[in-house]
Amino acid sequence: MTSRWRLLSVMGVMALMFSACSGGGATTSPSAAASGAPSAAPSEAASPSTAPSEAAAPVTITWYHIQNNDPGLSLWKALADEYMAAHPNVKIDIQVNENEAFKTKLTTLLQQGDVPDLFQTWGGGGLRQQVEAGLVKDITADIASWKDTINPGALGMYQVDGKNYGIPFDLGLVGFWYNTKSFTDAGITTPPKTWDEFLTTVQTLKAKGITPIALAGKDTWTGAFYWAYLAVRNAGQAGMEKAVVSGDWSDPAFVKAGEQFKQLIDLKPFQKGFLAAPWDGAGSGAAAMATYNGAMQLMGQWLPGTVNANSGGSRAMGEGLGWFPFPAVEGAAGDPFDGLGGGNGFAVGKDAPPETVDFLHYLVSLDAANRWGALNSGILPTTNGSEASTTDPMLSLVLEGRAKAKFVQLYLDQATTPELGGAINEAVATLYAGTGTPESVAQAINAAAGQ
Repeated sequence: MTSRWRLLSVMGVMALMFSACSGGGATTSPSAAASGAPSAAPSEAASPSTAPSEAAAPVTITWYHIQNNDPGLSLWKALADEYMAAHPNVKIDIQVNENEAFKTKLTTLLQQGDVPDLFQTWGGGGLRQQVEAGLVKDITADIASWKDTINPGALGMYQVDGKNYGIPFDLGLVGFWYNTKSFTDAGITTPPKTWDEFLTTVQTLKAKGITPIALAGKDTWTGAFYWAYLAVRNAGQAGMEKAVVSGDWSDPAFVKAGEQFKQLIDLKPFQKGFLAAPWDGAGSGAAAMATYNGAMQLMGQWLPGTVNANSGGSRAMGEGLGWFPFPAVEGAAGDPFDGLGGGNGFAVGKDAPPETVDFLHYLVSLDAANRWGALNSGILPTTNGSEASTTDPMLSLVLEGRAKAKFVQLYLDQATTPELGGAINEAVATLYAGTGTPESVAQAINAAAGQ
């Protein structure tokens, strides 16, 4: 194990963990922007996953979450109230914090050794360092009877060396959003399924005078999605996990990813001024997509809302948009359905009482997941069988792609350290800025990882 994983202090753990909720702008809780209250719980919702312990001794569970606005705020409270009603001996002390306030508060708690029983996590590198610091509990045996009810790609993000220390309740997937009008105008009737077909689609759009891709080059995490996805396709799950854990990014698959991305870059598919374009706001990649100055954009499930916000009122939520998964790379080692994404989950504190895991099971029960899905808030539940509860057509498309993914690579700027994640984003940016090569990108990433 390389030095980047060695824990120097609790503050080092917190620095890594908190970078996970800012990288790529992708983990801001979607429910914080939604409105409306959660639907009433079905009658069977009050039945918890297991009965209370025989002794029924008084137990307090401290629970820190960041759903500080409705509908998520009310739904989490309702689920806690239901659990406490069924377990009179259990008191759930709910501490609700906004993202940034949560980071500050948890830093203080961990410095004091006062680890909450249940708290927000994004998995990945942050969770690994929490494990190495002895801050979280191995719950592998506790969840053995019900772990298969959770999407395997999501569950893997909360594992360290094959053991689970947390459970996800939400998982989104990055894929290609496209303007259906642009495809129709270019005579494209079927989204591309392979990388070669994708390059042909780009050429077809250009031939019709349509800008193929909107890219927010100023926010380098957006461009890094391309390289990361191609790395997943070429290296496969085993190759990605080896690189992330060991810090060894010398596998030829990573140079290959750069070569394939350069194939696209050489077609000059991006909108004018893309290098200065941020993701959101005036002159942004989202605005380019909203105004049809880009037929496609590689982005997470938050794109429809951001495009709507950047349309000046000209487009309703999801209007004129389609979605397709990142194309397969023929002959590559990776599974063509593997994904890139991230979401939200909870870790269990090192001294948490046994009831904490039972309560966590209740939070990701099928009933709870269905109630989340019915809100169409952007939270995409991870409980198998809950997919149909999400009725928003755009989110349903993402769920269809996610259902086929046995492995979902966590965003690389969350799966690794903040320093390495930033180095990956910046190295990839040199490729589409024309100052780097596939080889130099891989070399820069390997150097940043300490190899």
